[in-house]
Amino acid sequence: MSHGIELRVVPYDHPDALELNGQVQIEYQVRYGGEGDVTPLDPAMFAPPRGLYLLAYDASGTPVASGGWRSQEKNEEGYSDGDAELKRMYVVPGARGLGLARRILAALEADARAAGRTRMVLETGDRQPEAIALYASADYTPTEKFGHYRDYDSSRCMSKPLHP
Repeated sequence: MSHGIELRVVPYDHPDALELNGQVQIEYQVRYGGEGDVTPLDPAMFAPPRGLYLLAYDASGTPVASGGWRSQEKNEEGYSDGDAELKRMYVVPGARGLGLARRILAALEADARAAGRTRMVLETGDRQPEAIALYASADYTPTEKFGHYRDYDSSRCMSKPLHP
């Protein structure tokens, strides 16, 4: 299925990560209008053991998917202590349907669990039905809204306990 695909840990500001991030921002702009996801993100947020950033590379060494998690604690944006937040889950159009998002998601969950995080949380939107379907199929359930877009009607927040 994902033959020849290699997952690599990279910094959030790695050139390949920046390239895919630019692509995901364009997709958000197309789906929602506006300027994309303006949630402030700092590369340090994804530095182990407080986070992790993964890229998937195909057999030719081209980056085809991304995903990361960052630690969150209880704050005014609606997070809880022990949260790990998924960010920048993205698969390039030509590599969709190969199970890459599911593979990255499983790797990020395992890493966050190993780092002592107790819940994985994510925010997506109502114009990303394939993302919502993926997360639902991986046992994520709707949860109270949190984060930068918590007051937006289009925002959809989901969570999953990370049991040891």
